[in-house]
Amino acid sequence: MKFDLHTHHDRCGHAQDKIRDYIEAAIAGGLQVIGISDHSPYFGSSEDQAQPLIAMAKSEFPRYIEEVLHLKKEYEGKIDVLLGVESDFFPEYAEVYRQEYAKYPLDYIIGSVHLSGGVSIFNRNRWKALNEEQKIEQKNEYYRLIAESARSGMFHILGHIDAMKGFYPAFSDISSPKVDETLKVIGDTGVAIEINTSGKTKDVGGWYPSHQILERALYYGVEVTFGSDAHIPSRVGDDWEQVQSQLKEIGFKHWAYFKNKQKQIVQL
Repeated sequence: MKFDLHTHHDRCGHAQDKIRDYIEAAIAGGLQVIGISDHSPYFGSSEDQAQPLIAMAKSEFPRYIEEVLHLKKEYEGKIDVLLGVESDFFPEYAEVYRQEYAKYPLDYIIGSVHLSGGVSIFNRNRWKALNEEQKIEQKNEYYRLIAESARSGMFHILGHIDAMKGFYPAFSDISSPKVDETLKVIGDTGVAIEINTSGKTKDVGGWYPSHQILERALYYGVEVTFGSDAHIPSRVGDDWEQVQSQLKEIGFKHWAYFKNKQKQIVQL
């Protein structure tokens, strides 16, 4: 059973091509399940599209839902198309987001922290002029938000939980007990984390999260899933077999995907 739960398309403003192109790429790649999970609108603003080139407009969200549901029916029998969304986690607007998602028959929601301390986790400049203590503080705040997102009960999957290393590879070397504390929270809440292979497109290379974090995730009983985080159709299912092999080596026995908000176990 080959699946990919994290894909985008042109509605968000920074991915290429249409939803259909990602579904066709999944079929060509031998996938049985493809999840469509574009960036949700920024529901914390009164503007229709407060974050162009980052997230879709609020007025586009119902059309997004409608299109995925239509394609789900069209491709029935060829591939299982799942309706998902990648949602930013903003604690101050959590209830607003929760109410919006309750309106739609989502199969799953990926919760991702993209902003920490009000700054993008991918902003290279956030690390300039920081001493070691301040770097630890930055890492702790990032994982505090991830832990809070797990506790919120809003999400089935947590996205790229060490993506702050994307354009700052030294992030992984910052020592903090907050990482283990957060993994324990994730394990206790039953939320899954994704192995996200889009790290290979950033300075850091490789995947999110690191091999070391995955070993600790297994220790804390954290469920895992797969997401390419494809922003172009050719990346759908990228490195799936390699991820499967590494998870087996670490000691995982299964991974999972989500359909109708229910966990579907797939043996490795």
